[in-house]
Amino acid sequence: MVEPGRPEITLAGWGHSRFGKLTDQSLEQLIISVTRQALESAQITAQDVDEIVLGHYNAGLVPLAFPSSLVLQADDDLRFVPATRVENACATGSAAVHQAVRSLLAGTARTVLVVGVEKMTDAPASVGRALLGADYDLAGQESGVGFAGLFAEIAKAYFERYGDVSDAMAKIAAKNHRNGMDNPYAHLRRDLGYEFCATVSADNPLVAAPLRRTDCSPVSDGAAALVLTTATAVDAARPRVRLRGIGQANDFLPTSRRDPVAFAGARAAWSRALSSAGVGVDDLDLVELHDCFTIAELLLYEVIGLTEQGKGAQAIEEGWVYRDGKLPVNPSGGLKAKGHPIGATGVSQHVLAAMQLSGTAGDMQIPGAGLAGVFNMGGVGVANYASVLERVD
Repeated sequence: MVEPGRPEITLAGWGHSRFGKLTDQSLEQLIISVTRQALESAQITAQDVDEIVLGHYNAGLVPLAFPSSLVLQADDDLRFVPATRVENACATGSAAVHQAVRSLLAGTARTVLVVGVEKMTDAPASVGRALLGADYDLAGQESGVGFAGLFAEIAKAYFERYGDVSDAMAKIAAKNHRNGMDNPYAHLRRDLGYEFCATVSADNPLVAAPLRRTDCSPVSDGAAALVLTTATAVDAARPRVRLRGIGQANDFLPTSRRDPVAFAGARAAWSRALSSAGVGVDDLDLVELHDCFTIAELLLYEVIGLTEQGKGAQAIEEGWVYRDGKLPVNPSGGLKAKGHPIGATGVSQHVLAAMQLSGTAGDMQIPGAGLAGVFNMGGVGVANYASVLERVD
């Protein structure tokens, strides 16, 4: 990405709502709020925006299936700006970010506003069915456990091949809950501790064995927005953050055509992002990655190169992924504690990584963060997006 002749892309500003059960905010209100925050943060006006990309999964979670022009409600000067809604399962937010990047690289836009949003708690009875719309075999079926059932099968396959890592999964949950305490946007701001996360109880039941409730990300509402631009940055009050590299890879949709614990598409996207950025995993100061379930975070330790395949537990057991470890993973609390409003998640990951690099992450701040990785996936490792962001002093 940072190559001669290619425009440099700056993350100029951002906005972020609280994640959670937001009964007092509609889809439209969430979009309007984060859009205005992002424009103000970037110190631009609506007239400076050349294109809008909205990430929204929906799949029946809300009745409105055509929300792209809701962004225009934030400012009348956004009227007639091209706006497109994109969707790619749980990677919808990063799909929106990458779509904006392609417009900027193509030169068809100079400044793009990206918004990710989801309202999931208005229709709790249909959440499982909506999420299974992203699975080849179970689309259209009713389910009381949704994607937890699919990732439970991933966990079982991993246990069979490499041994039971339930203890490591509990440590991941406890880590992310502790990190979420420092995130003012997080859905679950509760330090549950390892013992609670490791113990099946009335308060922490099995959702889909071997996954406990604490192994699963919550159903959340929320929104995030980002201004990407090739124009000269105007905010001298904080360090500039630029996009250094990206990677995307899609794998086969039918589960039968994929090794359930290899996450080969995730590996391809991550490898492409690092190659594009010209860096290695040891160069990164933090990673925000897709911990929809704790087994996913453990597998992604292997994908990003922290451990060999089958040894992901080592990263948490050795303390490498804690805030003071060699590569902090999900200092925001991740999807596990921050929440997972599907269309917002990928945008949120980029926003929180940019906050770290600009030194504006508050209590979440990793001291001296200069290079951050982001990984977001849709389905069970089907749609995979990775980005590398960099502080420019």
